[in-house]
Amino acid sequence: MDEVFRALADPTRRRLLDSLAHDNGQSLQELCTGLEMTRQSVSKHLALLERANLVTSVRRGRQKLHYVNPAPISEIGDRWITRFDRARVEALADLKSALEDRPMQADRPEFVYTTYIRTTPERLWDALTQPAFTERYWGLALESDWTSGSRYVMRHHGVSIEDPAQVVLEAEPCRRLAYAWHTFTPDWAAAAGIAEDLRARIAAEPRSKVSFELEPQGDLVKLTVVHDGFDPGSTVADMVSVGWPQVLSALKTMLETGAVAPVT
Repeated sequence: MDEVFRALADPTRRRLLDSLAHDNGQSLQELCTGLEMTRQSVSKHLALLERANLVTSVRRGRQKLHYVNPAPISEIGDRWITRFDRARVEALADLKSALEDRPMQADRPEFVYTTYIRTTPERLWDALTQPAFTERYWGLALESDWTSGSRYVMRHHGVSIEDPAQVVLEAEPCRRLAYAWHTFTPDWAAAAGIAEDLRARIAAEPRSKVSFELEPQGDLVKLTVVHDGFDPGSTVADMVSVGWPQVLSALKTMLETGAVAPVT
């Protein structure tokens, strides 16, 4: 956490984070706009933010796009806020956001999250693909042979969710996994307490994609999750941006401590 606080101590780096919070997924050139400094200086600040894990980047063709990474801030909250009164803090934060009425950038809806887990690539792969593990931290079972092109079944709230388009897109054991997002069936919505009008709205959106990149780094594994394929203004994008941090925090806790904090 020392690197996080050092990174946040600099006003230029805080300004870069503010810029990404307003418009996530910017290139270096876009981030330089409005800053009275050279590209090299901005690049150095971004490198420090990446080392602190406050910013993560994804390659899109020749471009390197930068995203705010909520993982370190979430860990700070878990350490010092959760044990006291997180619900009240979050309610005040929600009220502040509502009063400020900051518009969401909808032209590039994409969720990017990076976390470092003290485990092995093999254990992390099992935790992402084996029902016995996914049920523990996620509350659902994912069943597949995990080969590219194969279907997978999601069992959630006692309901089996499957569809011909619900398939594994990429699978390199212990390195990379990607699959099409699950189908929003009426049975799933009823079991999960999702209103029919909301289910119909999200079911009408194009099917999105989630990918997991596993990179060993000493006794840690860097896990980068990218969920994309959304249309501008996507409701599903808003939903997964809330859900994924909870799921990934529970995954990290399970692998590092053995404790289970079920996602609700």
